[in-house]
Amino acid sequence: MSVVMDANLPVPVSYRGKVRDTYEIFGKLLLLATDRISAFDFVLPCGIPDKGIVLNQLSGFWFEKTRHICPNHLIAMVNDLSTAKEMLNKEIDFPRSIIGRSMVVNKAERISVEAVVRGYISGSAWEEYSKSGTISGVKQISGMQESQKLDTPMFTPTTKADKGHDMPMNKQQLVDMIGKDIADKVEELSISIYNFGAKYALERGIIIADTKFEFGIIDNQVLLIDEVLTPDSSRFWDIKNYEVGKSQPSFDKQPVRDWLASSGWNKQPPAPMLPEEIIQQTSKRYKNAYKILTGKDIVIPE
Repeated sequence: MSVVMDANLPVPVSYRGKVRDTYEIFGKLLLLATDRISAFDFVLPCGIPDKGIVLNQLSGFWFEKTRHICPNHLIAMVNDLSTAKEMLNKEIDFPRSIIGRSMVVNKAERISVEAVVRGYISGSAWEEYSKSGTISGVKQISGMQESQKLDTPMFTPTTKADKGHDMPMNKQQLVDMIGKDIADKVEELSISIYNFGAKYALERGIIIADTKFEFGIIDNQVLLIDEVLTPDSSRFWDIKNYEVGKSQPSFDKQPVRDWLASSGWNKQPPAPMLPEEIIQQTSKRYKNAYKILTGKDIVIPE
């Protein structure tokens, strides 16, 4: 198994996120998913083997699956170096580390909002409801339980913070930020993509409790960008273990969060190194989610 924390391309990185690195090359973008892992707003010093490949390939899978609902920025998956050279620049000596974990996409004007959709009450939504009886400021019926399915999915957007926490937004704040037409479009598309993905996943034994999307604009058209319905952007639950009234085990980095929470770490830098057992366990969870959703084992480039 490989771990890629930095692809070391011979061109400068345009934007470095917690997991993804973006390179602008002749007006197009190379979006690369590393094996970096973050928790509690910190990037940990160790990576999760092949995690970036899973995230990239699963996003590519969903981009194709949801094109009938919403156009997206994907041009081509980079599953060999010739694709990168043909799509971007024949003169660049691309490293083999980009294979499988990167895609070439159109450059869009990013809408600086996390388009969150919740189908179940969990995480911060459950914390808010427990205190005030609301979700994203909207009053809910009394007596709901943790992990309960909502009658209809809720659109609960947040700000998109490059550092620190994203902050909840109400619909009027969203309209004030991006305008009513775009806000309505983002909400409509988010709910539609979630409903499609949740139905597809449920038929394969995975509950998508909530997720977040990002959108951009090209030629006045709203497009889906970044990543789609991955274990990093969504809360995946195994339907066989689902039980209302408690927190659910998930297919993502939950073992990482649990270990950090019990380690005594004070959530101040530096973040601690994970035990090898937790690293391998988390890698397997990502790969298992991919196999369940796609019906195939993830292909790891040699």
